[in-house]
Amino acid sequence: MYLSYHRIPIIIHDICMVAIAWTLAIILRYDLPLEPDVTVVFWQVLPIAIISQTLVLWYGGLYKGVWRFASLPDLVTILRTSIIGTFILVLVLVFFNRLELIPRSSLLFYPFLLISLLGMPRLLYRLWYEHSFDFLLTDNSQPQRVLVLGAGSSGDMLVRDMLRNRGSGYMPVGFLDDKKRLHDSKVQGVPVLGTIDKLSEVIESIEVDIIIIAMPSANDEQMRKIMELCEQCSIPVRTLPKLDRVINQSVNINDLHAVAIDDLLGREKIQLDWQIIEAGLHAKVVMVTGGGGSIGSELCRQIAKLTPTTLVIVERCEFNLYKVEMKLRQEFPDLVLHARLGNIADAIAMQHILQRYEPDIVFHAAAYKHVPMLQFQAREAVYNNILGTQILAKAVVNQGCKAFVMISTDKAVNPVNIMGVTKRIAEIICQTMNNQSKTHFITVRFGNVLGSAGSVVPLFNKQIATGGPVTVTHPEISRYFMTIPEACQLILQAGSMGQGGEIFVLDMGKPIKIKYLAEQMIRLSGKYKEVKIVYTGLRPGEKLYEELFHPDEKLGKTTHDKILLADHRSNNLQHTILEKLAIACNNYAEDDIIKIMQQIVPEWKKIDS
Repeated sequence: MYLSYHRIPIIIHDICMVAIAWTLAIILRYDLPLEPDVTVVFWQVLPIAIISQTLVLWYGGLYKGVWRFASLPDLVTILRTSIIGTFILVLVLVFFNRLELIPRSSLLFYPFLLISLLGMPRLLYRLWYEHSFDFLLTDNSQPQRVLVLGAGSSGDMLVRDMLRNRGSGYMPVGFLDDKKRLHDSKVQGVPVLGTIDKLSEVIESIEVDIIIIAMPSANDEQMRKIMELCEQCSIPVRTLPKLDRVINQSVNINDLHAVAIDDLLGREKIQLDWQIIEAGLHAKVVMVTGGGGSIGSELCRQIAKLTPTTLVIVERCEFNLYKVEMKLRQEFPDLVLHARLGNIADAIAMQHILQRYEPDIVFHAAAYKHVPMLQFQAREAVYNNILGTQILAKAVVNQGCKAFVMISTDKAVNPVNIMGVTKRIAEIICQTMNNQSKTHFITVRFGNVLGSAGSVVPLFNKQIATGGPVTVTHPEISRYFMTIPEACQLILQAGSMGQGGEIFVLDMGKPIKIKYLAEQMIRLSGKYKEVKIVYTGLRPGEKLYEELFHPDEKLGKTTHDKILLADHRSNNLQHTILEKLAIACNNYAEDDIIKIMQQIVPEWKKIDS
């Protein structure tokens, strides 16, 4: 352990406590004044006790702690090191003088005295630190009075952090919790005032400046009910992130944020088998295409946490590549990272990158995804989503990569638009390549993600900020949603489970009406009375609802309850038809492109605008 000058006073303190503990242990056995022969032995043994015990305290990790945060783990360390130090001292003294004139009772007294002398100053210092700065708060810097919803472990940690950091600007005045056993009790000295449905009554009876929701495990329905109660109070609301986004499952003041749509539409925490995921990516060279996009960039961040040998990012947008590279280098300074500009439809570039870095696994997130835009640009959609996937897949096979994970979409199921049919054909390409090579081709299919570049959430935010109206295409239109981190984690889980040829379907929960999404976002903005919703009609290629699997695909269970396996229809795409598609693209013959895609995916019927 590095010896910091900040630790020197603490070490000196503990040396003094060891000396005092040993002295008291001897005095408790012998009357003062000590006999001359006992005094001689005492002074001989004292340096041995100090040196041996200090070394045990050092190597036991006691000096890694900070006094103002002293807690139960520090007490456990003191207990452990005091007992171990006593045993070592006894062994040394047996060899030194066979315990001559060392009372056995003193050896029993010593660890108890030492535990008290080491523990009490730390406890008293923490109490003094946490409660001694109130006088510094003047009338001009009064902290905000906080009502905390949720008196569980998260609420307890949050309030403890507020009390410990008096300069944070927060002062908890009460809890509300639906657990009746907590009522009329106190948590960290703060009273539990009743159930959450009594929020309005409590607000009227006590002064509250801010409401904090400390319930990271709450599901979407519970969060919506809580927000409806909070709206009636016209008081600012803050919340903690979901448990799957809380580092080490601990919370503090810095985790607080304004309630966002993610908090209302999130689901139960997803349990991932990180051991299997890490085993598949640790010490591997991993490549991500489309790494500058919403899904791709988060996928890179999740992969970086699993300590790959090298992470290679391929992205055609220079600015997006710059952003993700800077973010990853800041967050993971030890990561071996290569950011490469490149188009997946550029066969020479893909071959060069794959030969240079030799990735073990490729996550293919690069694709055009904007449905209305692609509806009038079939050639560009095909060139990127189909031919680009084919070129990349061939290069991966030629390089001998172990696995290729393609990220697909629910729009590939019974497609009604150009974007959906191109992704369906990309799925078929992966299934075909899996049958013809040793590379494991795995497809992961899911719906919309909240906050992605093509999501309605950023659009609605802009419309609300400018006073509306918020535009929704149809009152009955619905979509599946999940958060970006949730989707990426499930992609990694599915990728680690795949043996090749599978189409994994992520459990997206229940579809959500876009109208409801818009209403919730307006409500969160506090502009529910000012901002209106306007219906504009379905856009080209848009349908009222999406499907996650085709009727001919029987869904089977996997080892993960949020990942389903689509028993897909057998497909073996002929190379010649893709050649015809490439020729049609080179000739910019969009009518031919449409006809060829209809041959490949017969269930697709192009809907004209």
